[in-house]
Amino acid sequence: MRLAFILGEIGSGLRRNLAMVTSVILVTFISLTFVGAAGMLQLQINQMKGFWYDKVQVAVFLCVDTSTAATCASGPVTDEQRTEIESTLKSPAVTQYVDSYVYESQDDALGHFKEQFANSPIVDSVTADQLPESFRVSLVDPEKYEVINEIFSSLPGVEVVVDQREILERVFNVMNAASLVAVGIAAIMIVCAILLIATTIRLSAFSRRRETGIMRLVGASKAVIQLPFILEGVIAAVIGAVLASVTLWAVARFFIGDWLAREYPDTAFISESSVLLIAPMLILLGAVLAGVSSLLTLRRYLKV
Repeated sequence: MRLAFILGEIGSGLRRNLAMVTSVILVTFISLTFVGAAGMLQLQINQMKGFWYDKVQVAVFLCVDTSTAATCASGPVTDEQRTEIESTLKSPAVTQYVDSYVYESQDDALGHFKEQFANSPIVDSVTADQLPESFRVSLVDPEKYEVINEIFSSLPGVEVVVDQREILERVFNVMNAASLVAVGIAAIMIVCAILLIATTIRLSAFSRRRETGIMRLVGASKAVIQLPFILEGVIAAVIGAVLASVTLWAVARFFIGDWLAREYPDTAFISESSVLLIAPMLILLGAVLAGVSSLLTLRRYLKV
């Protein structure tokens, strides 16, 4: 009987405040979508770091005609200097840090440049002699870049030693900034959702003040009177959280899995299964926020 009464009160409250409940669902949906998007972005960053950090290389660029480094004072790299650099790569002092290396000629560099900038108008204005030769070195431990830099940066014929992790770090910093923006927007929307839930519960309590007064007179407990109001907010928030989870799953499945993964096959993207890790947290977050805000509102506006 008590359960039936509580369910009846919940249904009555949802019908009376349908517009406000719909607003709570939408605001919760939008806010938790941003929260989930930030979580997915962090998962993507972590996956990309694990994937690319194992593939990053140290690029030892050799001197060309336009090089201004002190080690290029004699002009473009000579055959003797190139041989000496490669001998250093094969020396026992260096091989302990080097997993593998590949020599890239100027023609190879031009081919890679045309692949990377195929849609850029500058691609036809670049010639092979403008691009440097290089040794692409894969390290056993990418953290040992400084050792390689110290050994090769002072060798004649070497213009500069570049750690590709620095380029990746800039990309990841941009992604982290985007994640923080999503979290900031989500925080604002969560505050809006909390205020809207509180307003909805307050209006619901005001519209049913006669019923609650009668319930008090017949000896209904505090929990029985307050529980329908709390559950109204929780149900609306959970529906919003479920919608957010479904939206994130659809993004992961159709946008990331079907389109991005096909367009960029060499990049490790998260799958829709990652959403299964985030969805329970979103639902729990929505339920807790709604429950706490409803309870605090009832303590102030519903005297039992």
